[in-house]
Amino acid sequence: MDWQELTDLTQGQPFVVERVRLTGSGIAIEGQFEPPQLAQLDIEDQVFVAAFVRSHGSIKEMERIFGVSYPTIKSRLKRIAEHLDFVDTDPAPTGAAGVVDRLRRGEISAQEALAELEGS
Repeated sequence: MDWQELTDLTQGQPFVVERVRLTGSGIAIEGQFEPPQLAQLDIEDQVFVAAFVRSHGSIKEMERIFGVSYPTIKSRLKRIAEHLDFVDTDPAPTGAAGVVDRLRRGEISAQEALAELEGS
């Protein structure tokens, strides 16, 4: 069974994989595994994401491929993004660096920064 058949079968309902078999060695692992987020998208959204990656993120190319407008592409990307968790590649600094960073941005006063630094 491939992902498309599984996606059609589950009709967008959440599911858990309970057995995985490595084809090369025949080793099977049992447990409860969530499929990757992209595999949880419906098949049309999976095709859309694959096309977006293959077009190197070119919205112009996506407009050409799907025959729709820029706002339609952006809207669909936004809708798909709402189903995906993102890894924060630039996390906010913590500790003293975070306090100084917030002070620089004007989010806290100098007195508040001192109080936080003295408290930690």
